[in-house]
Amino acid sequence: MEERENVVSRTIKIVIGCILAVLYLVPIIMLLSAAFKTQKNIFKDIFGFPDPIVWTNFGEAMARMDYLRALFNSVFFTVISTILIIFFASMAAWVLVRYKTKMSNFIFTLFAISMLIPFQCVMLPMMSIMGKLNMLNPVGLIFAYVGFGSALSIMLFHGFIKGIPVELEESAMLDGCSMFGVYRQIVLPLLGPIVTTVGILNIMWIWNDYLLPSLVIGSNIEWRTLPLKTFYFFGQFSSRWDYASAALILSMLPIVIFYVFAQKKIIKGVVDGAVK
Repeated sequence: MEERENVVSRTIKIVIGCILAVLYLVPIIMLLSAAFKTQKNIFKDIFGFPDPIVWTNFGEAMARMDYLRALFNSVFFTVISTILIIFFASMAAWVLVRYKTKMSNFIFTLFAISMLIPFQCVMLPMMSIMGKLNMLNPVGLIFAYVGFGSALSIMLFHGFIKGIPVELEESAMLDGCSMFGVYRQIVLPLLGPIVTTVGILNIMWIWNDYLLPSLVIGSNIEWRTLPLKTFYFFGQFSSRWDYASAALILSMLPIVIFYVFAQKKIIKGVVDGAVK
């Protein structure tokens, strides 16, 4: 009887999983189909197979959106912002764990609470302040990414650092190592698994972000990222869905490839941080 219940339960889970998979895949399939269709065929039958298959959509999309320049901008903002987030968040988490004061728990609680505040609530005040400080530029965008990405990163680092033996750091200090030296030579090398997780999570978020770059560098054409460039194909009175679909595929492809190779490390790093 118990074995039969297990089979029924497993079957129900498989059916639910298949339904959810179809729901998630349908938009992707529609996008792939539209990328190889003409504008006329898209409006005629969005779900149908491309007939004929149009390969020139990708070339036209790359030319119109200046793909290589936009790709460089996305890589630049993503890599620089992620490195700074890892550096500052890991140091902040280490100090909060190792150097306990009356304010340590309060500061950590503030970081946790900040994750509950929607970006839309601080969007207008932030833009006003950044405008007054003349930070509506690439540097300001990186600064904003570091600020918004630090809270979750600090929480992940915080949980992981608790599992690092404090005796290693004490021994280094007895040997005359400075505070920063202990962090750089002892703590940072031991943070490998969680550094990978934090890096991957921030890379995926920053790469796909549209709203923050549109607010900070929207008027700076030279520094527009791939998500901003795809907006070129949607006009006030008409939209080129054929080119836009191809552009969206080109924008998604690098991060999808990256995620496929990195997903195991994401799961491992999150589990390690939670256990420790």
